[in-house]
Parts: sequence; structure tokens; C-alpha cells
Amino acid sequence: MAQDRSPPSGEARRPAEKVRFPAVAGAFYPRDLASLRSTIEECFTGARGPGTFPTPPPDLGRVTGRRLVAGVAPHAGYVYSGAVAAHLFLRLAREPVPSTVLLLGVNHHGRGSLFSVTDENWRTPLGTVPTDRELVRALARGPVELDPRAQDEEHSIEVEVPFLQTIYPGPSLKVVALQVTFTDFALLEELGRHVRRTIEGKDVVLLASSDLSHYLPPEAGKKQDDRALEPLLRMDAQGLYDRVVREGISMCGIAPTTAMLCALSGTSAQAELLAQGNSGDAEPMDRVVGYASVAISRKDR
Repeated sequence: MAQDRSPPSGEARRPAEKVRFPAVAGAFYPRDLASLRSTIEECFTGARGPGTFPTPPPDLGRVTGRRLVAGVAPHAGYVYSGAVAAHLFLRLAREPVPSTVLLLGVNHHGRGSLFSVTDENWRTPLGTVPTDRELVRALARGPVELDPRAQDEEHSIEVEVPFLQTIYPGPSLKVVALQVTFTDFALLEELGRHVRRTIEGKDVVLLASSDLSHYLPPEAGKKQDDRALEPLLRMDAQGLYDRVVREGISMCGIAPTTAMLCALSGTSAQAELLAQGNSGDAEPMDRVVGYASVAISRKDR
């Protein structure tokens, strides 16, 4: 399907504004505002979703005692993966709004730098979300470069933003988009350490964007998905990376998920599987893509 990159509502693109306009609105999710809101509501309240639409979190200010510190969510078209993703976003909605959500995405197209951030604000049919440019400047050193090219036609971060706008309405939400290209484990580990140092002491939630197995019969896909989820749920970055690579598991977000787990290495955190499914849950198909939502929280003391 052709992707519509034109600015919403006939607005002219003005590069000085540093706005990243939607690349996949009208393809992965509705471009029309009313349709998008209705679709997201169905993701939460439909039979495959968590069954509850999130209410705005209370204004508790910026807190350092939040339990949920990270998560993994799928990034396919909403009709296929949105209900699975909604389980994680509902969990996020039950805690105060973080200062920033750091989104780690998949570089499907291989454009731009190996690891890159953008300082553009994010436009969706629901409005514009500001980028935390202070955090971008802090990240854009060491292994990370300021390079928006990786975002040009990429969907893995874009599809998460309307969910964040839904659970965190108003001006409090800020994001940072970090694109992570697949590479050696040592480089992903270096990236994870860099992220950990950069966000230390800040109220930042990490969100890795990833689907699981791709285009396998449902039973075979479920086996691959379970194999990948087992080390992920143990918070074992090296084990996850090695298993996915060694067994040829087609988990597209292995790089951002590995980097996120490396960033959390040494912390008191545990992972919980909130939901799992595949594209065949939305409509009959012989070969499916697998999805899961995973929440990562500080351990109870």
C-alpha cells in the first residue's frame, strides 16, 4: 500500500519546525482522527484487548518511585497487533506520566546511522508530541548519532505514539526516538550501557518496539515466539540475542530489545508477559506474525 507522507490537514511542510510527519497513517492505522480514536478504543475494549479503556492518570507530579520502568510492544497494523499492544499501554496508564518515554525502534530499511536519534517532534492525527531535545543531546554522543534519516519511512516507533497520546493526553508527554539497527551483541551492549548512563536519575520509561516470528504457520510461529520470550522474560539479553540469531527466529526487534535489556542490566527489574497472539487472531490466515506485550517493573521489596 502506498504510504501518504503529506502533512495533515493540508499544512505545508516547514523544515524549520522540525516535525516528523506520519509515514504510515492510512496504512498501519487510520489517518482520520475519529476513526483512529475509535480503532484505539477497540484495541483496549475488544475481545483481544485488556477489556478496559484507560483513564487519564492522576496528576501526581514527577515521581521516582514508579514500578514500571520498561516494556516491549508490537508494531504491526492496529487491526492485527493493536489489541496485544494495548495490554502494555493500559499498564503504563496506571502509573504517573513519566518525564520522557524513550522509544527504541527497528531500523527495517537500514537507512541512516547504526544507532540514531532525531530531534524532530512527532506529528500524528492526534496532534504533535514534543521530543525531549535535552535527552536527545545527551544521547547523541558515543555510539549514537543525531540522524533523522532512519525515521523517514519507518513505522516501528510511529505506531506506538498514538497509543502514548491516548494514555497520556495533554502537554505532559515527551518522547525520544532511538533507532537501533541490527548488529553484533557487543555493540548493542555498548548502546545499552550508554542509554543506562544517560537516563540515570531521570524519570524515563524505556519502550522497545518489536514483533516476534514472521510468516510462519501458527503452530510453528508460536514455538519460535515462546523460544524468544523465555530468555526475554528472564531479562537475559545475551541469551535472547544468541537464541534468536542461532535458531533463526524472525523477531524483527531483536536489536532494540537486546539494547533495552542491556540498559537494565544490574537493576532490580523483572519481566511479565501481559499478552501474546498473532495476526491470525484478527482474520484467518495460513501464515502469521507473532506479537507479545511485556512489562518490566522494579521488583517488590
